[in-house]
Amino acid sequence: MEELIRLDKELLLALNGSDSVFWDNFMSIHTSTLTWIPLLVAILYVVIRNNAWREALLVCVMVGLVVLLADRISSGFFKPFFHRFRPTHDPEIMQFVDIVDGRRGGKYGFLSSHAANSFGVVTFLALLFRQKLITGVMVLWALLNCYTRIYLGLHFPGDILCGILLGVLTGWCVYRLYLFARKKLLSSASAAPTAYAWKDTRWIVVVLALTYLFIILCSFLR
Repeated sequence: MEELIRLDKELLLALNGSDSVFWDNFMSIHTSTLTWIPLLVAILYVVIRNNAWREALLVCVMVGLVVLLADRISSGFFKPFFHRFRPTHDPEIMQFVDIVDGRRGGKYGFLSSHAANSFGVVTFLALLFRQKLITGVMVLWALLNCYTRIYLGLHFPGDILCGILLGVLTGWCVYRLYLFARKKLLSSASAAPTAYAWKDTRWIVVVLALTYLFIILCSFLR
């Protein structure tokens, strides 16, 4: 375990920060939840566009449950239980960590709520949409979102990896709950909601691309 922790810290220092103001700005903007509100709206539009209001509401409730569970398990249980310092608070390496805009985060960082939330939602939506393009795009987005936490010195790679595992497990469990609830609560629903073709999912990709264009422009001008 001590060897794994040592390697985790070395990997963090290798991947953390850069001498580029552009990338500092890019990662800082990318990691902000507010940046991704348009993407959330696009996903909400696709869900409403393809479902009756009761089923759309059920999907939204389940997505909210994914975030609630992933966040509470990571922040409410793991962090106070393990008490593992964030890189920015670790006495052994904190002086070597590249910090952006003075952001240090809370005292403890195991495991990453960002990683758990991102991959929890992505896993649920991937199982829901069952479209390779959407799944691939969302997974790449989630991976980059996770890397921003390492770049900014807010999490060790181990925090991220464990957060991803928690997120995937949470997303899968909530999806199974969604199938059960859908069958029990929506009598007219089929047993396999993902069998039909989702319409207008291209808007998710379009909004994601436009958001990245916005981030790039802001990163140059900031």
